[in-house]
Amino acid sequence: MIVKVADLKQYLYCPRIIYFTYVAPVEKKVTAKMTIGKEEHYTTARLEDRRRLRMYGFSEGERRFNTYFYSERLGLEGVLDMYIATPRGNFPVDFKNACRVALNHKYQLVAYALLLEDHFGRPVRGAFIYLIPRKQVHYLEVTPEARLHTKRLIGAVRNLVAREHFPEVPRRSGRCADCEYRNYCGDVL
Repeated sequence: MIVKVADLKQYLYCPRIIYFTYVAPVEKKVTAKMTIGKEEHYTTARLEDRRRLRMYGFSEGERRFNTYFYSERLGLEGVLDMYIATPRGNFPVDFKNACRVALNHKYQLVAYALLLEDHFGRPVRGAFIYLIPRKQVHYLEVTPEARLHTKRLIGAVRNLVAREHFPEVPRRSGRCADCEYRNYCGDVL
């Protein structure tokens, strides 16, 4: 099974999303939050091309947008919002329509770093999350521990699908209010 980078983000948010995507596929309801997020991504990418790299701490480099990456070795694929190619290396950038960096954002970004490493054959030491509403850039160091944890998450997604296991209700059930799969859970109020 090829795991999508977005699957890691969804798995950390709620493993049931993976279940309803791959094990028992159902029609997902597009929420207003999803539609707004897609529009914000598009606008940010358009504006980003005109901004200076100084906000990322670079004096030179080239931005590359919406690039597809695939790693047979990792069994992983994804479309990265942007990466910056500099003389110091390549740095993935993920745009988020959020006011803070969440754990699932972090590991999604580390997965993109792994894809960049595999594609270019050079280590990726850092990455950036751009928070759209705040117009803020957050640097994330890509540590050996984060790489290992991300590889374990890839395995956990594959395991959930292979076992066809229906996950428990997430501890943070407040996330269920805006979930596109909420109607299918049956045990979430």
